Amino acid sequence: MDVARRAHVSRAAVSSLERGHAVHLRLGPLRRIASALDVRVDLAPRWRGGELSRLLDRGHAALVTSVIADLQRLGWTCRPEVSFSVFGERGSVDILAVHPVEEALLVVEVKTVLVDLQDLVARVDRKERLAVRIARSVGWNARTVSAWVVVAEGRTARRRLAEHGELLRAAFPADGRTMRRWLRLPHQPVRALSFWPNARVHNGRADVTGRQRVRRRPPRSAAEGGGPSDHRNRP
Repeated sequence: MDVARRAHVSRAAVSSLERGHAVHLRLGPLRRIASALDVRVDLAPRWRGGELSRLLDRGHAALVTSVIADLQRLGWTCRPEVSFSVFGERGSVDILAVHPVEEALLVVEVKTVLVDLQDLVARVDRKERLAVRIARSVGWNARTVSAWVVVAEGRTARRRLAEHGELLRAAFPADGRTMRRWLRLPHQPVRALSFWPNARVHNGRADVTGRQRVRRRPPRSAAEGGGPSDHRNRP
């Protein structure tokens, strides 16, 4: 009864937990009971039979692979998952890229989901600040340093950006259209955030998937040599 009172739940809820019927309790009461007993409750989300973290890791790897392929096509040299330790500050850069001609250094942060946006800004700021030292550790020199946050395309991510767009756009004013031009001619430093089509990995290679709109050609008239069945789809 004392546990029920401290947890602000019914005695029936505590009794249900004692009998091993936690599955019937809502998360809120379960956590309050655990707190009253000085017990921590850890959740392990699962998706389609696997742990969610492993699913996110695969998605992250696919996005990294896809972004690197695009950067290399545009003449950038890339290194994935570059670890660093500078004056006690440790971490890793998802993608570190350099443009050999312009000596432009690019720090790429890849996100499959947007969660803690203030932490995201702080992380990118720190990596950008340390980027020149990190680049030297792999033998690169740079004239400018830029930062690019690449977010997996999705309605949830779009909604998060709409809710907190002021914060993110202040930190990363450039968008995907600007980045497409900049990646070809990286004369000046830039800070950008853009969405990337979903990607999946097959045999170590990333396939990018996205929605494609298909327009249907209007039927040609009989005088033009066509008929009602003369329809073709084209992008």
